[in-house]
Amino acid sequence: MNIVLQNIGKKFNYQWIFRNINFSFQTSVHYGLLGSNGSGKTTLLKIISGYLLPSEGDITWKLSEGIDNKNIYKYIGIASPHIDLIDEFTFREILIFHQKYRNYLKSFNINDLLNLSELKRSADKPLKYYSSGMKQRVKLILALMSENKIILLDEPCSNLDESSVEWYKKLLLSFADDRLVIIGSNNKETECFSCNDFLRI
Repeated sequence: MNIVLQNIGKKFNYQWIFRNINFSFQTSVHYGLLGSNGSGKTTLLKIISGYLLPSEGDITWKLSEGIDNKNIYKYIGIASPHIDLIDEFTFREILIFHQKYRNYLKSFNINDLLNLSELKRSADKPLKYYSSGMKQRVKLILALMSENKIILLDEPCSNLDESSVEWYKKLLLSFADDRLVIIGSNNKETECFSCNDFLRI
């Protein structure tokens, strides 16, 4: 899977968030998308995901052939503090619900994912009672452990304590080596530790 950005720009009302972004993302490489708060990292990740259209420029997704933005969602897993979970679901229920739309990595079942998350004791508790750090673990499991060719992580260590950050690093190294990963962050050392290349905005 390759993604090519050509002169990408985005504005809201009359204010440009960023302009003239040219970059190519390749399969099996981890990329860090770096920038200060308010620089547009989350917005660019939304454009890459097909959720937002750029105000100018072109984005192309290529597998064996071109993919349009209406279908790119089939190939992408996203974890972001800006995405809400269904709070009425338990963790077990959201894993079952998610599986209806996206297969998990081969050989992994629901029980395996509960164990991997280290949240099995809370598996049948509604997510509305989870801490922000626990919810972030759920989001990372859903994004990284599904059969996604592209993984977009927006500030993946948000709300994670020190032990959870180590858990995130292990998860990423163990299950995302062969996939295209783009990590939006202003913390290069912690969140982008696995990245081979960087795009600064």
